[in-house]
Amino acid sequence: MEINYQETSNDLLTRIRIHETYGARNIDEWNTDVLKPTAGMKILDVGCGAGKQCFLFSDYTKGQAEIIGTDFSNELLGKANEKLAARGDKNIKFGFMDFNKRFEFEDNTFDLLSSAFAIYYASNLDFTFGEAHRVLKPGGRLFVTGPLPENKQMFYDIIKEATNQLIPPMPGSSRFKGEIYKTIEGKFPKTELLTFENPITFPEVAPFIEYVRASLSEDRKLWTAMFNGKDEYEALIGRITDVATRWLERDGKLVMTKVVGGILATK
Repeated sequence: MEINYQETSNDLLTRIRIHETYGARNIDEWNTDVLKPTAGMKILDVGCGAGKQCFLFSDYTKGQAEIIGTDFSNELLGKANEKLAARGDKNIKFGFMDFNKRFEFEDNTFDLLSSAFAIYYASNLDFTFGEAHRVLKPGGRLFVTGPLPENKQMFYDIIKEATNQLIPPMPGSSRFKGEIYKTIEGKFPKTELLTFENPITFPEVAPFIEYVRASLSEDRKLWTAMFNGKDEYEALIGRITDVATRWLERDGKLVMTKVVGGILATK
């Protein structure tokens, strides 16, 4: 299954900032509570983006874990390396990797392989998670996070009311609990699905619309069936703003709950 999907780094970083600003829970704390990385571990983060999880693991282990972050976006890797230079961590390295191709690591190398909201976009799940299994040591763990089908239902409800159109299937949430979980379960002797919920409360419409723009921007090919060109895109944003305003006036706030799944597997 080829995933015809791409977004700008600014869109991704905008959504992360909004989650952190308006969310009630911290997904970073959940990650470390689940994984509890320890000193001496060798960790691979696939689809590391700007390095958020790599720095999280480094802080948690007080710089005593060997961490490699990989991504397909040279723009995001540039941001990760800028932050790395500013922080001075000697235990982190960043590099380019396409997870649709063979991982350039030896068998049985890593104690932990993590991928936050990334690796589930793989074109061939069987191949990519086979590579993840190969590079993990016996007893090593894989942790993949991504949206569940019930993720941010309010967001989709507002768009559906504004457009009177069906929401296009999202590559992550539409297959996370299904084929992604089954693929991982078929390769690892122990697999479990964990759930994290984070209510994001918008006290006004403006930050919600900022989130909408970061999700529906013309650089994201998932949504282009709903608009054709800049004029139609802006008209769509206008209709969504009108609906969000009515909801805010009715309820006093807009609450969008992020519902994230974590697939934890042990080799």
